[in-house]
Amino acid sequence: MADIPTFALPQSFLALDRPASAASIAVAGIPFDIGTTNRSGARFGPAAIRAASRMLVDGDHPHWWVDPRTLPVADVGDFAIALGDIPASLALIEAQASRHAHLVTLGGEHGITLPLLRAAVKRRGGTPLALVHFDAHVDTWPDNFGQRYAHGSVFFHAIEERLVDPIRTIQVGIRSPVQREVHDWTVGQGVTIVTAQDVHEQGIAAVAARITAVVGDAEAYLSFDIDALDPAFAPGTGTPEIGGLASWQAQAILRRLGGVRFCGMDVVEVAPAYDVAEITALAAATMAWEYLALVGRG
Repeated sequence: MADIPTFALPQSFLALDRPASAASIAVAGIPFDIGTTNRSGARFGPAAIRAASRMLVDGDHPHWWVDPRTLPVADVGDFAIALGDIPASLALIEAQASRHAHLVTLGGEHGITLPLLRAAVKRRGGTPLALVHFDAHVDTWPDNFGQRYAHGSVFFHAIEERLVDPIRTIQVGIRSPVQREVHDWTVGQGVTIVTAQDVHEQGIAAVAARITAVVGDAEAYLSFDIDALDPAFAPGTGTPEIGGLASWQAQAILRRLGGVRFCGMDVVEVAPAYDVAEITALAAATMAWEYLALVGRG
């Protein structure tokens, strides 16, 4: 148990107070949501996720037997954005992300993933990354209501810019309404789609094995949109879709991805104004905690 009650701990992620200079993994918040297409409010996600993460400081991860707080991880605060300006904000996010070799990012809406991928790929000399993407939506629309860089277009641009290798990209939890041409374009690029119904019917082990097979030995990025979870488990999000994953399913899948070489992750789309009893923020904080335990295991 911590020496200080959880409610009194600092509101950094996992109450971390390690300087960035002493860490190889940085946790950053990006309070950005001007590309949302339904309910806004994900700008308040980083603060809510950090506050909820204090529930996770009382011991080791019970699967990997590592305490993520003891790993070389630092909370570096929130990235700057350009108020009201999507392209300028994306440029700012990319510049700040480029300073960190390994980022765990708390969103913010899903549009932030594009500059994070741009920075990660540049650091690797332009080699596209594999992608493990949990979401209710494919996020491969060419634009959203005329806005080229809204949150539903992030992976259209990531594929077009060769930031991710579509053959090494897998999307898990997909179930939203989608135009057939958008779906067919996505699959036509080589992306593997595992629907929420697939997860329910095939089971955790089969889905985790498919993720591992698609990614192979490539370096991979994890992007976790909290609306991959059913609204019963994550009501606090901007575009909820019924029929989604239970939080235990997502957690169990992540725990079976020990063979994947992850180099960064984000958890996005937490809108705390629509949350109930902090359950969405806690789910998001737990996914980031699971990721840290996964990459930091012995």
